[in-house]
Amino acid sequence: MLDREGYRPNVGIILLNARNQVFWGKRVSAHSWQFPQGGINAGENPEQAMYRELYEEVGLKQAHVHILGRTRNWLRYDVPQQYLRRDSRGIYKGQKQIWYLLQLTGRDSDVCLRATDHPEFDAWRWNEYWIPLESVIEFKREVYQQALSELSRLLPRVEPRTRYLRGNVRHARAEAAAKAVSGELFK
Repeated sequence: MLDREGYRPNVGIILLNARNQVFWGKRVSAHSWQFPQGGINAGENPEQAMYRELYEEVGLKQAHVHILGRTRNWLRYDVPQQYLRRDSRGIYKGQKQIWYLLQLTGRDSDVCLRATDHPEFDAWRWNEYWIPLESVIEFKREVYQQALSELSRLLPRVEPRTRYLRGNVRHARAEAAAKAVSGELFK
């Protein structure tokens, strides 16, 4: 299903863990990493396609995630000629995508790359949100940058880790006690 301009409607998924790290999947039998993504089937809206692709590629169900937001408009990329099948050259240009930002509410162990008979990924990892995009195939990098930039305003606030907070509290208490002993606190 192509639009009049030769772009296939598609969804992209940026999945966050509790530390605002993003899910990256390694393509089966390839050395490239990417976000989950896939086409919108006839009769589906983008959100329905997103949940279907999330399950097919990552094994997560709707109950495992919370939608934080989506891109306002379609983001497009062209697929270079050398990656196109001969029968689609001249007709197919690339993909237009709506990107979703999801928060994982389940556990890492809920991820299952073999949820279907045709897995897209053979490995996965969490990466920092703003990781350099060198491991992404070159023609997708600009769309990834656009999606990450637009959706970054929706990132949940991450509280500092408790062990650092406690360390700072202990340090502040020790400093206040030292000042009290030396009489500086009351000057």
